[in-house]
Amino acid sequence: MQRRELKPAGHNQLRIIAGKWRGRRIEFPAAAQLRPTPNRVRETLFNWLRDRIEGSACLDLFAGSGALGIEALSRGASSSLFVEQDRKLAENLRVQLDFLGDSSRIVQTSASKFIDSADDELFDIVFTDPPFQMQIDELLDRLRFKLRLDGLLYVEQAIETGLPDVKWGDWHRVGKAGSVCYGLLQPRR
Repeated sequence: MQRRELKPAGHNQLRIIAGKWRGRRIEFPAAAQLRPTPNRVRETLFNWLRDRIEGSACLDLFAGSGALGIEALSRGASSSLFVEQDRKLAENLRVQLDFLGDSSRIVQTSASKFIDSADDELFDIVFTDPPFQMQIDELLDRLRFKLRLDGLLYVEQAIETGLPDVKWGDWHRVGKAGSVCYGLLQPRR
């Protein structure tokens, strides 16, 4: 009889909070700089998005575990496009989406290359949760062109860094939890 090694509960996995996949767990490999958005933050974020998520087209930039895009799909988003540079994480994301019976698109490239692509696809909601040490001001300036006119941009940063000043939009909602600060950015009309 082969003996299975047990992982500690919650180790390299997260729980989908609500929607059609509520309670399902997705797994992800250990990777440098990978820190999925905590449950408490995801719950707050999706409470903020409650009236906007149904039928929305979402982009999960710096997808990592896919926590934000998968939660959006579970809660009724019409689509989530996942962008992840790391091959191992992108492959795992495909496995997790297949497990859930979802065929969402995964693009294995850097966030910067994706934003610069000639693709004219626009999104209602963009989730941006980059590595904490990454400077994102210029990236956010370019990312606004991937948003629909009434779109929202979610940004998560280290609490020490804070949310960046953005000249083209206003922070619609902001929050803090543990070591992260986060907010929803709304473009000015």
